Amino acid sequence: MTAAAPEPRTLAPPGRRVAEVTANREVGAYRLISAHDGGGPSDPRPGQFYMLAGAARWGGEDGRPFLRRAFRFARAHEDGTLDLLPEAVGPGTRRLAELRPGDGLWLTGPLGIGFREPPAGARPLLVGGGIGTAPLLCLQDELGEGAEVLIGFRSAAHAEAAALFAGAPLVATDDGSVGREGLVTELLREAMDRAQRATVFACGPPPMLEAVRALCAAREVPAQLALESGMACGYGACFGCVVPTRAGYVRLCVDGPVLDAADLESALVPEAGH
Repeated sequence: MTAAAPEPRTLAPPGRRVAEVTANREVGAYRLISAHDGGGPSDPRPGQFYMLAGAARWGGEDGRPFLRRAFRFARAHEDGTLDLLPEAVGPGTRRLAELRPGDGLWLTGPLGIGFREPPAGARPLLVGGGIGTAPLLCLQDELGEGAEVLIGFRSAAHAEAAALFAGAPLVATDDGSVGREGLVTELLREAMDRAQRATVFACGPPPMLEAVRALCAAREVPAQLALESGMACGYGACFGCVVPTRAGYVRLCVDGPVLDAADLESALVPEAGH
């Protein structure tokens, strides 16, 4: 009997720790935040996530934001620096976007299961939507020039994040202001027509992931999906991120967030809180 492959995860140190913010710059509609995590591992797996909170002013006079925020990292550098790519859309992400160099960032992680390596000889297609493009940055770094990047955004301001990728990723925008007007799944359909043996890695909002899942199922193309759901604890204790699979319910924070598309009836799960 062949032993099962080890789970593609880096184990998190126990407890939470403070990372020092070293940079925070605007990338269109997003912020690219760098924080030096001296107490954590330098080799988190693409697709894993961290639970984040500002070390100061987290929970204002009205008590918000209440909980930490789950974020997949964009890049992890050898010196322990993590890059994050939030968009300020709610009390938690607005507070993160306000962090400045020298501020403290509470974090726990890396948590969950990340992307597995593609099968030998397969053509990796990296498909992202919005902030779901973040974990594809480190995945592209790992896979190299053989990976084709297909990303979709709402507008030109959001599409500025495409410049963070190496090479020339294919871009679609809802309003046609950058690249192709339309959905990133249209780019995926064309890419699968070109690739003789494709395998898909995708991260983005639930409707996009469901479209990717259905398209890959129809063409019998293997796909790994990094699902999004609200996470309160990150350890599997609260059962707030439970999703159904063909084998039963799983907790995305410990059994995912990356799951095989073939294991899902649907990729439509509740969107992550902000």
